[in-house]
Amino acid sequence: MCVVETSLPGLKLLKRGKVRDVYDLGSELLIVATDRISAFDVVLPTPIPGKGRILTQISLFWFNRMQRIVPNHLSATALADVVHDEESLRLLAGRTMVVRKAKPLPLEAIVRGYLSGSALKEYREQGAVCGTRLPPGLREADRLPEPLFTPSTKAEGGAHDENITFDCLAGIIGRDMAGRVREISLRLYDEASRYALERGIIIADTKFEFGLVDGELVLIDELLTPDSSRFWPADGYAPGRPQPSFDKQYVRDYLEEIGWDKRPPAPPLPPEVVAGTVEKYREALRRLTGEDEKYCFAAGGSVEC
Repeated sequence: MCVVETSLPGLKLLKRGKVRDVYDLGSELLIVATDRISAFDVVLPTPIPGKGRILTQISLFWFNRMQRIVPNHLSATALADVVHDEESLRLLAGRTMVVRKAKPLPLEAIVRGYLSGSALKEYREQGAVCGTRLPPGLREADRLPEPLFTPSTKAEGGAHDENITFDCLAGIIGRDMAGRVREISLRLYDEASRYALERGIIIADTKFEFGLVDGELVLIDELLTPDSSRFWPADGYAPGRPQPSFDKQYVRDYLEEIGWDKRPPAPPLPPEVVAGTVEKYREALRRLTGEDEKYCFAAGGSVEC
């Protein structure tokens, strides 16, 4: 079943993002990962079947694994405690998280281990990324001397995020908080990248989002998914060119090839691109979790399947 948009009886829709529908439960939120997909900050008209379940399963896996580094926003509340009709429960199976309400920090905490994407463009123009000078002569997809923390603004309403320096971030959220976010982000990336590499995946870069719950810094949103990261197959890694991927770069490449101007409305995706994207997401899930797609849920801060 493809889920493009939800409307849940008796629940208040708080917002509809590019991928997720968020419902207000009072002190908690219900986050529903749909099968929508976006590229270049535009939601595409063609959904990716099962994508929301895969993203949720991967996020729950990582939230569970990373609890020893930083708390997250998962609640102990079960889905059946807030959604009571059978049709909605079937629709939502495997694609929801009930989470504690948090005050989001206005940033994306990006960590890069390899030179790609906007960092590559900035390096070619300035020889630096977010104010950090890098050695000359680096090629596309080269491994960086050490992982870089490269924060960006959190844009709303379809606007583009903007890379900023650490000092700029400190001016927005305070130097102590910026330092904590940087330290935790680098620890998360180190843990995840070593784990993934053992399973044949290079995490070229990823973004984390943080919020405050009763003054405590916690991870929110999604975590280390193909939508929030660049996943490359380790056995095909060859710097100096674009890399094959397990993420939505496959969709971006198709849209670049057909010459789309990256402005709404986006063109539909052909069946072969949809099928290829589904398989890439599923392969990322299998490699990272050792499991095929199935229905998982959060209970008491841990993951049960």
